[in-house]
Amino acid sequence: MMMMAALGSAGRLIQFARSSIGLSVRRRSTAAALAQTAPPETQENRKPKTGILMLNMGGPEKLEDVHDFLLRLFLDTDLMKLPVQSKLGPFIAKRRTPKIQEQYSKIGGGSPIKRWTSMQGEGMVKLLDEMSPDTAPHKFYIGFRYVNPLTEEAIEEMEKDGVERAVAFTQYPQYSCSTTGSSLNAIYRYYSNKGGRPNMRWSVIDRWPTHPLLVECFAEHVLNELQKFPEDKRDDVVILFSAHSLPMAVVNRGDPYPQEVGATVQRVMERLGHCNPYRLVWQSRVGPMAWLGPQTDEVIKGLCERGKKNLLLVPIAFTSDHIETLHELDIEYAQVLGEECGVENIRRAESLNGNPLFMKALADLVQSHLKSNEPCSRQLTLRCPLCTNPTCGETKAFFAGQKLR
Repeated sequence: MMMMAALGSAGRLIQFARSSIGLSVRRRSTAAALAQTAPPETQENRKPKTGILMLNMGGPEKLEDVHDFLLRLFLDTDLMKLPVQSKLGPFIAKRRTPKIQEQYSKIGGGSPIKRWTSMQGEGMVKLLDEMSPDTAPHKFYIGFRYVNPLTEEAIEEMEKDGVERAVAFTQYPQYSCSTTGSSLNAIYRYYSNKGGRPNMRWSVIDRWPTHPLLVECFAEHVLNELQKFPEDKRDDVVILFSAHSLPMAVVNRGDPYPQEVGATVQRVMERLGHCNPYRLVWQSRVGPMAWLGPQTDEVIKGLCERGKKNLLLVPIAFTSDHIETLHELDIEYAQVLGEECGVENIRRAESLNGNPLFMKALADLVQSHLKSNEPCSRQLTLRCPLCTNPTCGETKAFFAGQKLR
C-alpha cells in the first residue's frame, strides 16, 4: 500500500509539473501571436535580469577532449593535492587518457552531461519566468570545471549580457569542498585575478540534499525500477544507493559530504516507506590511498556471497548520466561484475535527466532562494574544522559579503 501511495503521489506531482510547462508554452504562444512584429525571444538573444550559473564538473563530449578534461582535473588543487602537481598532474593525465577514452567509446564516444544540463536549464527558466515574474527574464548558463563551457567563460558571458542578479547554482545536491567548493573557488578566483568587483549581485545555492521534490524524484525512479524485477523477487531486492567516494583525508578534515548524502538516502527511504533493505555505498575510488567505504563493487560481491542476488543500484549523488553511471555502474558493475558474481537480477535506477519534476525542483530551489535574499546557506560560512586551503575561507567571505539589495 505504501508503494502504491508513493506512486500515486509521484504521478500527481509529475502531472502538475507537466501542466505548468504546458501552461507556460500556451501563454508564450498567445503572446507571440499578439506581437507578430517582435522577433522571437530565445535563450540566446534574451536580455536577462537574473542569470543562473549551473555548476558541475562536466565531461568530455568527444574522445579528443578527454586529455584536456583529465589535465584540468589533475591540476585542480581544490580537488586533490599531489606532490609537484604541476609536473605530476600532466603525467597522470597523459597516462590515463587512453583508458578513459576507451571507457567513453563504450558509452557513445562522449559524456551526455552537457546535453542533459541544457535540457534541465531550459525547463527550469521556462518555469521560473512564470513562477517569478519579478526576477524575469531568467537565463541559465553552464559553468563546467574541467571542460567547455568553463566556469570562467560563463561568468564573462553573464557580465557581457548585463545580468543584474547572478545565482551560482551547484548541480551537486550534496556539498563537498572537492566539487561545489572547487567551482565556487573558481568564481572567486576569476574576480580576484581581474582585480575588480563583480557588476552582478552574486548569491549561491550551495547544497540541497533534502529538497522535497528532489527526494520525490529519486523515490519515483526507485519505484519505477523496482516494478521491473520479477514479482516474486521484488521484496527481496536490496537497494544500493551509490555515491562518488572521497579520500579519507578529505573526510577527516570535516567535509560535510558523507552526512549530506546520508541525509538524502534517509529521506528517500522514508518516502518509500522503507519498502526494501538498503545500504549507502561508495564508488569511483582511485589510487592506493584510503577512501570512504564500503565500495560499491565490494558490496555487490559480499551480498552475492550471502545469497542476496537481486540488487538495485541508485546513483544518489548524480542527477544526470555521465561516465560514473553509464560505464561504472551499468557496464563494470551491472554487466561484468554481476555476471562474475552470479546475480539473479541487477538493475540501475534511471538518473533524473529529463524528468519534468526535476526541472520543477530546480525552479523551486531558485525561486525560494531569490525570495530569501540570503547570499548563501549558514553552512557555507563554516570552513571545514581542519581545512588546509586558504582560498576556501576567502571564497566563503566573498559570497557571504554580497549585498543583494
